[in-house]
Amino acid sequence: MKKLAILTRDCAGVNAAIRSVVRTAFHYDIDVVGVVKGYDGLIDGAFIPLDRCSVSGIINVGGTILKTSRSQRFLTDSGQQQALNMIHDAGIDGVLVVGGNGSLRGAHCLASHGIPVVGIPATIDNDIMGVDLAIGADTAVNVALDAVDKIRDTATSLERIFVVEVMGRESGYIALLVALAGGCEEVLLPEKKSDLETMCQEIIQGNAKGKSSWIIIVAEGSANAQDIACLITQKTGFETRVTVLGHIQRGGDPTAVDRILASQLGNYAVELLRRGETDVCVSRNNTTLVTIPLSVAVQPKTITVAEAYRLIKLLS
Repeated sequence: MKKLAILTRDCAGVNAAIRSVVRTAFHYDIDVVGVVKGYDGLIDGAFIPLDRCSVSGIINVGGTILKTSRSQRFLTDSGQQQALNMIHDAGIDGVLVVGGNGSLRGAHCLASHGIPVVGIPATIDNDIMGVDLAIGADTAVNVALDAVDKIRDTATSLERIFVVEVMGRESGYIALLVALAGGCEEVLLPEKKSDLETMCQEIIQGNAKGKSSWIIIVAEGSANAQDIACLITQKTGFETRVTVLGHIQRGGDPTAVDRILASQLGNYAVELLRRGETDVCVSRNNTTLVTIPLSVAVQPKTITVAEAYRLIKLLS
């Protein structure tokens, strides 16, 4: 194996994975090219050489130095064929794909056409089947939690209810962990049907006992935060404010957890390609590095919410 390519999506920790891949490959005298703008770059042959110097000073930087995009062209047969042609023409012996469900589906597609591929899971939703923790998820939770901690200062001082919307169209991972770690009073999740009437009654009853502030976390896929705030005000008569955290959760300096995870998975992915393995996704199970077939990794994953939700309500 003489030449590898790496393409990425974006979240905190991806640059640390790029660094790990490049420097591991360098150790074995393997050249690495970065694919600019994801699968569109693969189709266009947008390859840039990467070496030890080009990945210096990026382990602590969020996002991806390779840029990224959602590729509609790669979903077509002609786009996939063009990508395959570019891989062969560039003399690329293996591809590493860093990203979430969509990126890993693309990786599985490349593998089905005979390209040696290893996937590295990176998504703030932590929704890759069989993966305990994806790169970027820990940072996203901590970014959102930091914002919630600051909002609590205002909520307590002004005795208000705050509805805070976090990312998670189909996964309530961020919302659930932030609600538990932030000591929040309620969380609305895509995985759980919400009883809004009971929530409003709890607010009224709590106020009668002297409780004057609440923080309610809403995963974007479960409800609209503004609608929830209006409902609370209508049902309780209490002033309610809305904060939508948005894309700040995808950025920021990666936590130590994400930097270490990305470094381990990037190194392991290169080792697997050298051993001839393909069509797998790397993961860490406790302290052990493992592989998951990409055909499994791209399947829908639902988080278990019952125990964490019980604890949120008990401690609120």
